[in-house]
Amino acid sequence: MATSSGIAAEPITLCGGRDSLLNGEDVNHGYVLYLDKASWWQLEGFTIENGQKGLVTDGSSHDLIYGLYVHSIGDEAIHLRSFSSDDIISHCIIRDTGLHTQFFGEGIYVGSAHKNWCRYTNCLPDRSDNNTIAFNNIAHTTAENIDIKEGTTGGIIMHNTLNGAGMVASAATAWINVKGNDWTVEDNTGTYSIGDGFQVHQVYPGWGIGNVFNNDSANVEGPGYGFYVQSRSLRTVITCSNSVRGAVHGLSNISCTSI
Repeated sequence: MATSSGIAAEPITLCGGRDSLLNGEDVNHGYVLYLDKASWWQLEGFTIENGQKGLVTDGSSHDLIYGLYVHSIGDEAIHLRSFSSDDIISHCIIRDTGLHTQFFGEGIYVGSAHKNWCRYTNCLPDRSDNNTIAFNNIAHTTAENIDIKEGTTGGIIMHNTLNGAGMVASAATAWINVKGNDWTVEDNTGTYSIGDGFQVHQVYPGWGIGNVFNNDSANVEGPGYGFYVQSRSLRTVITCSNSVRGAVHGLSNISCTSI
C-alpha cells in the first residue's frame, strides 16, 4: 500500500519490465497494489496478477498508470475510486478478471455505485472526475471492459481495443457502460458482444447525462445495438461517424447526429 504523494515536478515512479511481477498470490483476497491518497505517481511497465483486485486508487489524483499487464484477478483489474481524479490509464493490457466474482469482473472501473457512496465518499457522489482511459487493450473480462459509474464527470475514453470474449450475461451486456455525465467516448474499437457494443444508463437521478460517442467502431457480431441509450432524455450524442457491423438491431436505438 502506498500512502505518500509526489508533486507535479517530482512524481514518484514505480517501474519495471513485463517480467517484473506484483503477485497477490490469491484471487479471493486483497489488493495487489493500493494507492491510498497517493497522488502524482507514475506506474509503468510491470505486471500485476493474482489478487482479488488488481490496482485500486482511493483519493489519488494526477497518477499515470502506463503499460501495465493486469491479469488473473478475482474482481476488477483497475479501479479509480473515492475522488480519484485527473488520472491517466494508458497502454495497459487487461485479461482474465472476475475469477472470484464474475459480477465484479470489470477491466477498468471508475467511481463507485451510489449504494456504496456512504462506504467510500461520506455519502457524497464519488466524483472521480476528468480521468483519461486511452490506448488500452482489454479482453476476457466477465463484466464490462470499462464501467463508468454515476457520480463521475468529464472523462475521456479513447483509442481502446475492446473485446467481449469471456463476458457473462449476468455481469455485463456491453464493452462500455457509461452512467456518469459528460464523458467523451471516441475512436475506440470493439469486437464481439453478447449484447450491445456501448451503453448509457441512468441508475441514479441526475446522472448518465450528456455523454458523447464519436468515431467508434463497433463490430458487435451479437444480438443488440452498436449503441444503446436507456432514454432520449439523457441527451446522449451518437455521431454519424460511428460505424457498426454485425449488430442485429443496427447502429442505435436513437438517431445519430451529424457534426
